[in-house]
Amino acid sequence: MFLSRQACLQNYLPASTVGTAISRSAKCCRSNSLRRVAHQDGKCFSTRIVLGIETSCDDTGAAVMDETGNVLGEALHSQGKVHLKTGGIIPHVAQQLHKDNIARIVQQALSVGGVCMDDLTAVATTVKPGLALSLGVGLDYSLELVERYKKPFIPIHHMEAHALTIRATNRVEFPFLVLLLSGGHCMLAVARGVSDFLLLGQTLDIAPGDMLDKLARRLSLQKHPPCSGASGGKAIETLAQQGNKLGYEFKVPLERHLNCNFSFAGLQTNVTRRITQKEREEGLPQGQLLSCASDLAAAIQHTLAVHIAKRTHRAILFCVRNGIIPQSDATLVASGGVASNQYIRRTLQIVTDATGFSLLCPPPRLCTDNGVMIAWNGIERLRAGLGVLHSIEGIKYEPKAPLGTDISEQVERAAIRVPKLILTV
Repeated sequence: MFLSRQACLQNYLPASTVGTAISRSAKCCRSNSLRRVAHQDGKCFSTRIVLGIETSCDDTGAAVMDETGNVLGEALHSQGKVHLKTGGIIPHVAQQLHKDNIARIVQQALSVGGVCMDDLTAVATTVKPGLALSLGVGLDYSLELVERYKKPFIPIHHMEAHALTIRATNRVEFPFLVLLLSGGHCMLAVARGVSDFLLLGQTLDIAPGDMLDKLARRLSLQKHPPCSGASGGKAIETLAQQGNKLGYEFKVPLERHLNCNFSFAGLQTNVTRRITQKEREEGLPQGQLLSCASDLAAAIQHTLAVHIAKRTHRAILFCVRNGIIPQSDATLVASGGVASNQYIRRTLQIVTDATGFSLLCPPPRLCTDNGVMIAWNGIERLRAGLGVLHSIEGIKYEPKAPLGTDISEQVERAAIRVPKLILTV
């Protein structure tokens, strides 16, 4: 079946946006032979296709995937440069940017994939956790789509999607240990199924990405040409490559606490004090780049990596000792924006080499927020028959939402002491 370009356009955009949408590529609607349809023994077996929509924070993402894991089309609009200028994410600004771009991004993903709304099996959208104003944009847009075109809706937990992204790129069987590191979260959990998680520990205060952003701003790294335009975490990582990580010593957080929780607020305070001290010593006003900035960046990154590695090491030992994860073919997955930091990955590799685990990380572009991970989680849920809704009445977004069953108290009671490893890379 062939549809006109205008018919295609109306088949995947809400009525309020059809008139202003960019014209769709001529390849939008192809014959059924090009729509992921398999023919065998004279019978037709259609592959299920999911549209994923992500607006939990400051990235507007959309992707179309089939149930074999093929990314048919994807698009992303990052607000990073806007928020760099304002010194952080301003919720109502993020909301407006999502509103301005969501129709175009969804259109682009569908157009690249040559997919119309009629081709979709379901629409999957992040509904928790995240910034309330941002989540609301994605949910409202998605509900208008599914109601108009009578498609099932799959609500997605943002952190579950991060955790399972690796299964779209690698063959990873349940159960596996997952470390989620981002600008808003830091947690260790065991993924036992598509929607079955055991939470071993999480940050008690701020997230690592949040800390890195604030310290990068305090160091005025945007004024350093190699870091200009980069996120705080990327700026720290870039500058750290030129520095001596042992030039400054910062206390690793929670060393006396034998659990798997994290804390980054104290480290941020200690580093900020040191920056202020060095500014006085060098006679520089706040906002000027310190001569020792690269050494400070390297020390920050190293301390952060050691803290994360030690908590992860304890989680591995706890899981093995309690039979939660079999030691044979055991896997640690590191995902989320901060998990794309190569120094942190190399530090985690030391831990997994010592414990017999394999370390797997999604490609860096899939570590940050994106539509692919949402579409894939929709595929996983569709396969498992979990959370596929045919009625959208009463669906709400949840800015705060726990991940799985919290067993962090059991981890603390176990009081496992981690063997010393040389974590300098």
